[in-house]
Amino acid sequence: MSEPRATATNAGRLYGVGVGPGDPELITIRAQRIVRSCSVVVHFAARGRRGNAWSIVEALVDHDQRVLRMDYPVTTEAVTKAEYERVIDGFYDIASETIARELSDGHDVAVLCEGDPFFYGSYMYVHHRLATRFETIVVPGVTSFSAAAAAAGVPLVSLNEVLTVLPGVMPVDDLKAALVDVDAAVIIKVGRHLGDIRSAVESAGLGDDAIYVERASWPDQRVLPLGEAADVRAPYFSLVLIPGRGLRERGPHRRRRAPDDRPPMTGGQ
Repeated sequence: MSEPRATATNAGRLYGVGVGPGDPELITIRAQRIVRSCSVVVHFAARGRRGNAWSIVEALVDHDQRVLRMDYPVTTEAVTKAEYERVIDGFYDIASETIARELSDGHDVAVLCEGDPFFYGSYMYVHHRLATRFETIVVPGVTSFSAAAAAAGVPLVSLNEVLTVLPGVMPVDDLKAALVDVDAAVIIKVGRHLGDIRSAVESAGLGDDAIYVERASWPDQRVLPLGEAADVRAPYFSLVLIPGRGLRERGPHRRRRAPDDRPPMTGGQ
């Protein structure tokens, strides 16, 4: 049974703040305001690394704010899926209770999250543990795949196309099956799975359109056709785009699907 939301007048407010994909200019005005206003700023990072979210907002944080860095005890690249889930659950339990103590003491806490907090974001695990106990606000952010499409200079979906988002850590046979008949797709969390992802994409006949994007919007971003990425040592923060063909193939004699009596959707989100 969930614990009740805190009602004490001195309880702080929890903010899950999406800080975007990397470029500090892609953090929203609202996110900037909240990061500057909270007395405690929390960010997660891999051991020995600066932390992507912190790199984005460091210039916004003043000396009178307290920064709590929480190091991941393990990464998905180092252990099996079962071991990772066991260890990381315990880590988020401890991290959430540390944050809860700050909130109970009356401090507003901003928990930073790369990209968007609710799109495969680290913040969601804190939210799951604390949102029923404290007043909580989530600030959306620009996603990595939005930045990647902009970096590649290609529309991702158009007209009536459906976008499919897939984690690259899926077993290769499952990934191959999932790519069958997709209109457009994004494969995230590439890392050491790049070879399997290339195999799955090519087996689905999508290799000619696929684009590899690494660290989208960062100064060292990299964009190239997936077919040219055979020797790339992909970091975890890389993805593969398979853009839809609807806009490129629009015309009376070049329809990807049989026409029906429904007008195409032309709006965007």
